[in-house]
Amino acid sequence: MDHLTKEQRHKNMAANKGKGTKLELLFGKLLWNAGVRYRKNDTSVFGKPDFVIKGHKIAIFCDGEFWHGRNWEIRKNDHKSNCDFWHSKIERNIERDKEVNTTLQKQGWKVFRFWETDITKEPDKCLNRILNYMNTDNKTSEKIAITKMCGGNKVVMQMYGPHSLNED
Repeated sequence: MDHLTKEQRHKNMAANKGKGTKLELLFGKLLWNAGVRYRKNDTSVFGKPDFVIKGHKIAIFCDGEFWHGRNWEIRKNDHKSNCDFWHSKIERNIERDKEVNTTLQKQGWKVFRFWETDITKEPDKCLNRILNYMNTDNKTSEKIAITKMCGGNKVVMQMYGPHSLNED
């Protein structure tokens, strides 16, 4: 049985944000600091991705493990109350994510989906996947570089994001 009243549960659920989450703010800063310009929650793109890089037709989703069902087959029995509701809700979210991916790919978009823990624990890895794609994308010859001012000169620190250069 739920230890919260119906009103308390409603208040908690209403507080869950659909956009502008801490996770999205973190990832947005990563993209911005890497020189990537994007649009947030663009309603003109199917599925309203968290980030859209229109010039490269890239759609990026930052998925929370709970809401999008990471390791669902293992975790689906973790719910102690209202199991039928949660099972159908999260399974529908998983199905919707697949539908969005398929539709966007058919429209020529490259879809990136990152789990919350991947963004928080390995942000460079997530960023590098996007930057690598952008650098090999035939739509532009532009290279993305992270730069830093050093003694009045702009110095290229890394071509594909933090911690990605191989030392020779």
